[in-house]
Order: sequence, then structure tokens, then C-alpha cells
Amino acid sequence: MSKRDFLAIPDFSRNELHALFDLAARMKRGEYREKPLAGKTLGMIFTKSSTRTRVSFEVGAFQLGGHALFLSARDIQLGRGEPIRDTARVLSRYLDGIMIRTFDHADVEELARFATIPVINGLTDLLHPCQILADLLTVREHLGGWEGKAIAWIGDGNNMAHSWINAAGSLGFELRLACPEGYDPDPAILGRNQKLAKITLTRDPGEAAAGAHVVNTDVWASMGQEEEQAVREKAFRGYLVDDALMARAAKEAIFLHCLPAHRGEEVAESVIEGKQSRVWDEAENRLHVQKALMATLMG
Repeated sequence: MSKRDFLAIPDFSRNELHALFDLAARMKRGEYREKPLAGKTLGMIFTKSSTRTRVSFEVGAFQLGGHALFLSARDIQLGRGEPIRDTARVLSRYLDGIMIRTFDHADVEELARFATIPVINGLTDLLHPCQILADLLTVREHLGGWEGKAIAWIGDGNNMAHSWINAAGSLGFELRLACPEGYDPDPAILGRNQKLAKITLTRDPGEAAAGAHVVNTDVWASMGQEEEQAVREKAFRGYLVDDALMARAAKEAIFLHCLPAHRGEEVAESVIEGKQSRVWDEAENRLHVQKALMATLMG
């Protein structure tokens, strides 16, 4: 059987995504007792630090009967210039799967091309697919699904926005993005998915949020963009998700944020701590969707 990777949402068909959510929900309810990773090891390569990605993959592998190995760039030869293809071929001889969280998406593609074991994208500057799986599971739990629902993205056209766009294309829900000028999502990703689903781009957060069932955002300056903080703060003025913006959304709307959050910057304290916030469920759901992913790819 040829190995499967999960680098982007469209790597799985619509039916496969639904099956993954069903499995994750079963795991969350405690109905799944199997240990498909017994005797298996997941290597976790981090060149970007992390709270949720590291803990959820490590705990998830353990709960499935396996073992996870933390490999920072300082700990392996990648940090000293060993070619990715060499690392991929060597690690494939020891491990049963690789999760990587790094900057350049091309590095993950190269790793997957040369590895003979499944590779999971834990985040790149281009995409954050595992987070969107967790977000979608949260939407399914609290709103019964995404059919006929509108999802609003407020802020940067970043890796999160790109994975939301891919998810809308794959699953067919409506997505509205409000991004300031100069911070639009990748035109190729947007164009490809606009042929598959109703995806709109606006400069007005109020327009995107009007009647939306999910309002979600992210920090204005992601990891590696700290030096742009002042410039971005100016560009993103007016893109704060506050109570007034949430009031424009549907009555049953939920608020999501992939965390870490800068309260008072992209989201008001009252929103993230408010009754519409589902960010802690969303963070927990990283564990369940990634367990489903590891069971599917490595089990």
C-alpha cells in the first residue's frame, strides 16, 4: 500500500474528511479503545516553537499506544545544514511517521517526497491544516455542521486563512474573508477554491461578519513577523473582533481563535472570555482530530 501524507486539507477527499471527523468524535466520546500505534514512533520536527501542536501530538501518540519523539532543529542535523531529503530517508528507516512544524512549505513537500513514511504538516507559513480540522470539529459539535453556514475570517490572509479557503473548497461551505489591503491571501489558493465554493474577500470586517455563524481571527503578526508588529498594528486597525462585531453575526454564532491570542489587539477580552467563545474546545479538539489523523495514516 502506498503511503499517505497530510500536508493540506485537499489531500483528503470530502468523504475522507467526514470519516476523519466521525473517528475524532468517537475518540473524544471515549468510544475508541484501539491502540493502532502500538510499537510505533512518531518523529516530531520543530523549527517553530509550539504549545498546542507539541502537547497534542505527543499525548495523542501515547494514547494510541505509540511513542512521540521531539526533535528540535537544534537536536538534529537539519539545523546544521543536512539536506532535507537525506533526513527524510534516514528517519524513514527508524520511524513510522513524521510531523513537522516549520517555516517554508516547500521544506515539508520535500520531506514528504523523500520520506517513505507518512508526513503530517503541523504548520508552515503557507498552511495550518491540523488547526482547521480542529476548528471544523468544533463547528460540527456546536452548530451541527457547516452545511448552509457562513464562516467569517477577520484579519491576515495567512496560513490559517489559506487552510480555511482550502476547507471551504473541499467541503463546500460559504467563507467570507475580511483582510486589510496588502494582506490578502495567496491568489492561487483563493482562485482555485472560488471555483468550488462561495468564497468572498472584502476590506470590511462588518460585511464579513454580518449574519455569519462562525467568526474567527488570528494574531496580526505571526511567528517570525515580530519586526513587522508596528506596521501591522496600523494596517489592522479596525479589524478587532469585539462585542460590536460579534453582535452583527448570527445569534447562535461562535467565536474561534487558534491561539495564542493577544487580547485587546485582534480580539477583545470580553469576546474571548465571553459566552460565544469556543476557543478552549477548539484547542482540545487538536488532540482528537490529530489522533484520528495518526490512526488513519500510521495505524
